[in-house]
Amino acid sequence: MRVALFLTCVNDTLHPDTGRAVVKLLTRLGVDVDFPEAQTCCGQAHYNTGYRHETEPMARHFADVFRDHDAIVTPSGSCGAMVRELYPRMGERARSEGRGDGLATVLAPVVPKTYELTEFLVDVLGVTDVGAYYPHPVTYHPTCHGLRSLGLGERPLRLLRAVKGLELLELPGADECCGFGGTFALKNADVSAAMGADKVRNAEATGAEVLCAADNSCLMHIGGTMTRLRTGMRPVHIAEILASTEEDPAV
Repeated sequence: MRVALFLTCVNDTLHPDTGRAVVKLLTRLGVDVDFPEAQTCCGQAHYNTGYRHETEPMARHFADVFRDHDAIVTPSGSCGAMVRELYPRMGERARSEGRGDGLATVLAPVVPKTYELTEFLVDVLGVTDVGAYYPHPVTYHPTCHGLRSLGLGERPLRLLRAVKGLELLELPGADECCGFGGTFALKNADVSAAMGADKVRNAEATGAEVLCAADNSCLMHIGGTMTRLRTGMRPVHIAEILASTEEDPAV
């Protein structure tokens, strides 16, 4: 299987350790991972802000970069959802506008083989125990795109429950949005901050040291709120937990 890592803009710019963790984890599981250097943004931020036509060249470029790989793995529920849910919608919209089937045809091959990391581990590799070690109390936040768009369900929790030394603590109001929502946090700052504070207070009530999720954009928002509220908790991407071992533990 020829697998490509789609790192995403946020991870490439602000959280490169997450990408390194994905490569470390998949390599440990016997997967050969490529990192196509021509990859750029999937267009999610542009599309969600209303620049639909401007997003189309970015989607075409994504399809061109990744079309020859057997699977595309991303440590981002939101960017995974962009490809899986919104790329087909873009193709259909172009067709309905009388611009033909070209966009849909180009995008179709990459849609079904794009996986969020935990999906790939559980559904494709068929593993839940990845040999991880992480001796900390952890609570898990299911981000909106992973929960509602991709339907990740129990996959992340099954993986976390199999981590040696990890105490998994249930997060109250887990299915509630953290308040990030991309440009929502900019356009509705007060509401976003209040939602983030609610999420952090719920996380703090669990007694966990770490809040983990499958999307660093949400963790960035939550982590900033944790800092302002001085909780002492840490936001950690699930890939970094799953990549941690007794021989090479995460910090």
